[in-house]
Amino acid sequence: MFVLAALSYLITVVAVGLFIVRLRQLIALYKKQQPDPTRSGNRAARTKNMLKEVLGHTKMLNFTGTGIAHWFVMVGFGALFGTLITAYGQVIQPDFALPIIGHFVGYELFAEVIAALTGIGIVTLIGIRQATRFWHKGRTSRFAGSNQGRAYYVEATILAVVFCVIALRGLEGALAQEESWNWHYAISWPAVAFFSSWSTASIENAIVIVATLKILVSMLWFIVIASNLTMGVAWHRFLAFFNIYFKRNIDQPSLGALPEMLSHGKPVNFEDPADDDVFGLGTRGDISWKGLLDMTSCTECGRCQSQCPAWHTDKPLSPKLLIMAMRDHAMAKVVDTENLVGEKAPISQDVLWSCTSCGACVNECPVDIEHVDHIVNMRRFQVLVESEFPAELGGTFRNLEKAGNPWGANKQDREGWIAECDFPVRVVSGELPEEVEYLFWVGCAGAYEERAKKTTKAVAELLHMAGVNFAVLGKRETCTGDPARRAGNEFLYQILSAENIETFKETFGDRPKGKKKVVVTCPHCFTTIGRDYAQSGYELEMLHHTQLLNTLVKEGKLKTSPHKADQKITFHDPCYLGRHNQIYAPPRELLEASGCDVEEMPRNKERSFCCGGGGGRMWMEETLGSRINLNRVDEAIDTGAPEVAVACPFCRIMVGDGMTARQSDVEVLDVAQVLLRSVKQQ
Repeated sequence: MFVLAALSYLITVVAVGLFIVRLRQLIALYKKQQPDPTRSGNRAARTKNMLKEVLGHTKMLNFTGTGIAHWFVMVGFGALFGTLITAYGQVIQPDFALPIIGHFVGYELFAEVIAALTGIGIVTLIGIRQATRFWHKGRTSRFAGSNQGRAYYVEATILAVVFCVIALRGLEGALAQEESWNWHYAISWPAVAFFSSWSTASIENAIVIVATLKILVSMLWFIVIASNLTMGVAWHRFLAFFNIYFKRNIDQPSLGALPEMLSHGKPVNFEDPADDDVFGLGTRGDISWKGLLDMTSCTECGRCQSQCPAWHTDKPLSPKLLIMAMRDHAMAKVVDTENLVGEKAPISQDVLWSCTSCGACVNECPVDIEHVDHIVNMRRFQVLVESEFPAELGGTFRNLEKAGNPWGANKQDREGWIAECDFPVRVVSGELPEEVEYLFWVGCAGAYEERAKKTTKAVAELLHMAGVNFAVLGKRETCTGDPARRAGNEFLYQILSAENIETFKETFGDRPKGKKKVVVTCPHCFTTIGRDYAQSGYELEMLHHTQLLNTLVKEGKLKTSPHKADQKITFHDPCYLGRHNQIYAPPRELLEASGCDVEEMPRNKERSFCCGGGGGRMWMEETLGSRINLNRVDEAIDTGAPEVAVACPFCRIMVGDGMTARQSDVEVLDVAQVLLRSVKQQ
């Protein structure tokens, strides 16, 4: 038995030593990467959020059965540490127990229950994974492209540890000559009964063997993961806590505003850039320490992939595979100047430009990986440094620069919709008069695109009917810069945002923030003005039109028809209104107030399927795979509803075009149009 004890302690020294060495190497890699000071501060809030997400498994429970099973496995990983310490004593002295608590019924019962639930949990996870692989094959499986062998090894390790814990508890009870069931051996009693017929010497030998096996299995696990820094399915047990703690947005998924473009830890000064400034993410050396932490925390679970509209429509982008490719490249023995994107690089141009920035991947990730941030940062490098981007975007950028809108429409036509209204619309040329409560930001689509103009006029009419004092900027409006920023042209975005901020300053004067109220119909404008502009130090009180209209209905300033509509309607959640800003209730409440029977699509709210128009994709041809908007309209058509309500001009265009392509007579309306119809019927 001396040999087994010596082997146990020797492999422990090797495993712990190797793990510490590799952990230090990993930390050194993080320190070597680009700094990101935005992750510091708000320690109390960060800690609270981390504990909530980890202990509450808030992300994992989106996949309920998997989440519950994983919670017990996670708890077992730490809670069973005491049984490992006990094993080191048992290889020398079979009847060894931890001091003080070793024979305490509470501890022993806890260890047994946790071990049993961990075993049940891991068997459940194995079953779910195998069932998923059976029912969902190829691209339909969220595990497509994952390193399955690594997952099998981790699962086998956990099962082996659970077996050893229960077996040791049974042997301990037999050695103590327990004659009847008691709470000390509540779970392991069948094992106690089985081993009770053995001789004392045999039981003691078995304890040493099983304890040695437990140590060997546990230490071999440390050796394996120390030998492979890309084994996220194992490393996330240590790194996930930190990745969640350092997430960009503490109070929500890292969506909404895009991160500032940092160089050496400071925002790039586009008016006077330094010679060594880093523009986006182009090489391994450009990856920030948080970016590398993201990559090494990836469990390859595929939850991001399962929700990605690009992957679901046979495009080459999978957010999981993208993070894995970036991780493998970052951890490989390559020079820091090797490109991340390109023909022979780990990320292809087709992968990079397939993203709609819908945020479904970020929303689902259980360890808060910021996929969209990495994609946009790589786009920034491609646009600003390499000048490599889809040809269609060249025209969009020129239109934004010269005409102030992505369509290239005449600036003089921004007020054209006003002439089509049979009620007055106030246009302000200087500072907003004191009596005007809301500035109505019309947006490029709302001013120029015929379908979006109907929404603009409906909102304006409803505000007029409610007695709301509002005004518009007319020709003083220009694009917020959203298409440029999401497509990687940060320089152009900075120009457009600076122009708009100066316009806002002139318009609102010295009003406090609570009286700088802006209502918009476009969630993209809502996000860019409300969140991105705050990075430049200018904040406004932003309202989406569904929020304001819902308030007016609740206050009785807009009275809807008391008659229930005789037909169903379905609602498409815009990504930039829902996932990016967590606004789900107001549009639905408005539809219900309008007498509509809302028939939800299977994928709704936080799991709504993108229309395909975000992330600059509105201005690019969709030549790979099938069309995203067709996938979505098929789902809407299947509800049987004769109307689809939207709350975004981009969604209106994409869903409307999809209905036309499908030769469907399902009508696409903005929520404001549905409300106006009901108010006029009152």
